[in-house]
Amino acid sequence: MADDSPNTHVDIAPSEVLIELQNVKKYFPIMAGVFSRHIADVKAVDGVSFAIKAGETLGLVGESGSGKTTVGRCILRLLEPTSGEIFFEGRDITKLGRQEMRGLRREMQIIFQDPYASLNPRMNVGDIVAEPLHIHKLARGKDVEARVNDLLRTVGLSPYHANRYPHEFSGGQRQRIGVARALAVNPKFIVADEPVSALDVSIQAQVVNLLQDLQEKFGLTYLFIAHDLSVVRHISDRVAVMYVGAIMELADREELYERPLHPYTQSLLSAIPIPDPRAEIRRERIILQGDIPSPVNPPSGCRFHTRCPIAFERCRLEVPAFANYGGHYVACHAVEQLGGGQPDIRPSAAARPA
Repeated sequence: MADDSPNTHVDIAPSEVLIELQNVKKYFPIMAGVFSRHIADVKAVDGVSFAIKAGETLGLVGESGSGKTTVGRCILRLLEPTSGEIFFEGRDITKLGRQEMRGLRREMQIIFQDPYASLNPRMNVGDIVAEPLHIHKLARGKDVEARVNDLLRTVGLSPYHANRYPHEFSGGQRQRIGVARALAVNPKFIVADEPVSALDVSIQAQVVNLLQDLQEKFGLTYLFIAHDLSVVRHISDRVAVMYVGAIMELADREELYERPLHPYTQSLLSAIPIPDPRAEIRRERIILQGDIPSPVNPPSGCRFHTRCPIAFERCRLEVPAFANYGGHYVACHAVEQLGGGQPDIRPSAAARPA
């Protein structure tokens, strides 16, 4: 995404925006040699801009290593962004000091990907869920116990589970404990970092339905990070597709799934299994050649051109603008040539952009 690309918040009224990112970058330095010279950067997030409306779920999808988790952690300032602006309720949180951020952390929480690694094995469940209450001084004495019991009931567990330890629970139950911990401080915004990817398929739907119920009950706003596109379709209001540190496409859920414009999005969606065996046999899979490029040295021009089946010379030379086609944002020269039309990248397609 070019630095001067239009940001994706332009179609949302300022009063509706809860989170807004403007040209956010996160580079991790690579040091080498005896004197630890700075020789290069891992460009994990490279100029990302989008907005999240209060009460909505924005799904963020892409291959492993595309920068999804880094974006989420930059929003919460668990990682400090290299540059760019991150606004929460109109306030640029990148300029806040440590003490100011401490107060703001009540409003923003995270559900981690791995329920086996994110819970302290030396603490019982009651202490795990109560820890945010002690840190932010939200309850004392018997009020803490009452609040913990209420949170456990809210996520589908029983108060008697408070005296047990994480190893006594299944993966789905552990993730519910993580959800209860995130809810303890009554946040407005939650980053759900692949919250169901480590769970059995039979348990995934239960956790996703729980998150939806909690959103409706408490008016929560989610950034839902995932690589499972069928899960994202179920829970998200809008979906952003990320590739090698940049947003390739962003649109309303149904618009993106029914009419994907970017070749990368089309290839991702072609991999979703169809429950009808006859339709599954007939459809054409779009199989990308090559591997995802290194974020240390991303390709020039459009960073997807090295794997795109319809790439042409301009794609190799010029970074595509992140253009708005009626609320459907996409960074693709082929889409621009078609005036916002959908390029055909199927293997059997005869027509190709000039």
